[in-house]
Amino acid sequence: MRKTIILECVETGERLYLTSKNVRNHPDRLELKKYSPKLKRRAVFKETK
Repeated sequence: MRKTIILECVETGERLYLTSKNVRNHPDRLELKKYSPKLKRRAVFKETK
């Protein structure tokens, strides 16, 4: 079953990206490097509830 999740920037706290993940295969929180317009560089984005 796939679940829609929101990614939040660790440094700025902005919530920019929506993605989905398979909860059965990846039960832990997702962490990706994505582009942050405020920082004008790539930053770590973590999954929020």
